[in-house]
Amino acid sequence: MLNHLIACVTGFLIDRLIGDPPGWPHPVRWIGRLITFLDNRLNSGRNRRTKGLMALLITAGLSALTAGVLVWLFYSVHRTAGIAAESLLIAAGLARKSLAQAAMEVYRPLVEGNLPEAREKLGWIVGRDTESLPESEVVRGVVETVSENTSDGVTAPLFWAFLFGAPGLWIYKAVNTLDSMVGYRNERYGSFGYFSAKADDVLNLIPARLTGLLILLVAPNRSGLPLRERLDGWRRDAGKHPSPNSGWLEAATAWQLGAELGGLNTYQGVPSDRARMGRPDRPLETADIAESVNAMHSASWAFVILWLLIGGIAVAVA
Repeated sequence: MLNHLIACVTGFLIDRLIGDPPGWPHPVRWIGRLITFLDNRLNSGRNRRTKGLMALLITAGLSALTAGVLVWLFYSVHRTAGIAAESLLIAAGLARKSLAQAAMEVYRPLVEGNLPEAREKLGWIVGRDTESLPESEVVRGVVETVSENTSDGVTAPLFWAFLFGAPGLWIYKAVNTLDSMVGYRNERYGSFGYFSAKADDVLNLIPARLTGLLILLVAPNRSGLPLRERLDGWRRDAGKHPSPNSGWLEAATAWQLGAELGGLNTYQGVPSDRARMGRPDRPLETADIAESVNAMHSASWAFVILWLLIGGIAVAVA
């Protein structure tokens, strides 16, 4: 347990300082190649839901096995070597620095008055159409993406790393990558990606809610509303989102900002009206991108400190 705590905190700090250096091989890319291979081989004919379950078990199992063997090998050499290897594996599974950088890549051209470039940069990180969005909608796209990915990219992988070390984190990353690639409700993936989507929902169930609560408790409150009112609004709005988990994050951010998230998005020309969360007390502004990044940092640090307290108590009792 103590080794996991040290490795998790070290990996968190490595990601904060270094992130994902450009050009370095990344395990998620390897997982993506495996998923593509399994998709091409298994996603056809009959029993596609069962075949999708096989793809889930193979991908998650190989990811956990690879991380577990690497960690075991280095721990067998020396405890310090094991912690170092596990820290690097955990850092590779976190995306706090890269998420902040992606958000600020949109923020900078907006500050400079270059809306076309901001739309283009937003298109790199969201699936919605961005070519004709006004500034407020570009801001909304970034804020919603940062909010949702605070759990997917930071606190959820840390949650499973704190519980089960690097293998736990990489099971989560495998499932999360599967969901992003095959977890769609369409003709091709409705059956094949069924279990991957459900597994991702289950693995994010606790981290998403805990992260949303931490955003409300520790992120700067720009709404001016008392905590009780923000908590009530958060609980009321979270269930409006089509995702069982993302709403807990976006609603928390909306109530902290004192603005409204959700609205009409267009995906390849097809409109999709998302439920509104928060209150339209004011229009979204460019500065809200930086505020959402600050909220991510605050909630991430609070999450780590919380787990250090829990882990410290567990180690002391043991």
